[in-house]
Amino acid sequence: MGLGGRDRDVGEVRQAGRDARALLERGIDPLEARAEAALLAEAEEARRTTFTDAAEAYIAAHEAGWRNAKHGKQWRATLRTYVYPTVGEMAVSEITTDHLLVILTPIWRDKTETAARVRGRVERVLNYAKTRGWRDGENVAAWRGHLETLLPAKAKVAPVEHHAALDWHDAPTFMARLRAQPGMGARALEYTVLTGCRSGEVWLADWDEIDLEAKVWTIPAARMKGGREHRVPLSDAALARTCR
Repeated sequence: MGLGGRDRDVGEVRQAGRDARALLERGIDPLEARAEAALLAEAEEARRTTFTDAAEAYIAAHEAGWRNAKHGKQWRATLRTYVYPTVGEMAVSEITTDHLLVILTPIWRDKTETAARVRGRVERVLNYAKTRGWRDGENVAAWRGHLETLLPAKAKVAPVEHHAALDWHDAPTFMARLRAQPGMGARALEYTVLTGCRSGEVWLADWDEIDLEAKVWTIPAARMKGGREHRVPLSDAALARTCR
């Protein structure tokens, strides 16, 4: 068992030898004790990982699976604006429910949707940190059974208000007026109405996805919100717009 190199003086080496012999006399392998101490020191160092470091590690581990770079930018922007000023430099192991309330309470009523997203993102980061061994215990950002007892439900604070739907009796008039409008935006909206697809799916449509003979538009899984390929039957009206 080595007791040190040139960076240790003779006195330190002799003391290390005495400590090793004392462990042996107690039936403890000094090599195993040294390895265990190193592991404990490493674990303690890991538990000092800051929330910012944990969040950046989480983003780096997951952003390749997100649909676009915009999602990663939104994550960083919300955390930088609402979370880092309070707990960014804190050890992720020390974050408590009180810290979450300091973050969320000021924005829960006026920016409810943003606050809900912030809470969810903090919850994911803390779950990630626990899995990495950087913190223990329950997730203090969890909603169910925890923060729901301290904050009003999002639906009660900011009820969802959907856009008013066009009365179906007015649809023919609307479509006639839409067809009279020039520009690619009007054509995209018309195609969205005729296919019942999401606007983003229409904007990114490619000729390779459309089979004019079979009258089918096949949207690849990578562009679908559900992650599954979607086949859209094309009506004669939709085909007429497709062939323009």
